[in-house]
Parts: sequence; structure tokens; C-alpha cells
Amino acid sequence: MTKRTNDHQSIKDVLKSFVTENKLEKGLDKVHVAEAWQKQMGPAIQKYTHVIRLERQTLYVSLTSSVLREELSYGKEKIIRLINEEIGKEVIKKLVLK
Repeated sequence: MTKRTNDHQSIKDVLKSFVTENKLEKGLDKVHVAEAWQKQMGPAIQKYTHVIRLERQTLYVSLTSSVLREELSYGKEKIIRLINEEIGKEVIKKLVLK
């Protein structure tokens, strides 16, 4: 059994160190990207969103509407910027709409 220490730490610091020690950043980034997509794109676009997947700094979004896919393709750079700003770090470098 491990000994208790009387060091006081905030829960935020403890969770941050736990995530870092167990290399969970990539998994949390995937969750944060999906949440940021929903928040930034809104319910109208979310309704046509089928799959959101983050792999190697590329966000793959599968849409059920070809018209919406074409419209969003014109603003890829803005979408990438908005989602990265929402997350607070540069997680996405490329956006692929399928």
C-alpha cells in the first residue's frame, strides 16, 4: 500500500498529470474535436454529419448531404481555425469532407 502525502493539489492538476503519464492526450483530443465540431457548426449541420474522426492531425467528416459537403469545402481553412481555437491548441491541420 502506498503512503499518503500531505501535499495539497487541485483536482485539475492531478487529472492533468494522470492524462500526461498515461498518454491519453490523443484520445481526449478526439473527443474535444467532436464536441467542437458540434458547437461550431450548430444543429443544422450536425443533423447531416454522419461520422467525425481525427487521425494524425487530419479531421475526417462524413456528411450525408453532397450539397452541404460542397458548401463546407469552400470554408475548410475557416473551419479548421474555428475548431482549433475552440480546443485551445492546434490539433487539426487538414480537413477531409466525405
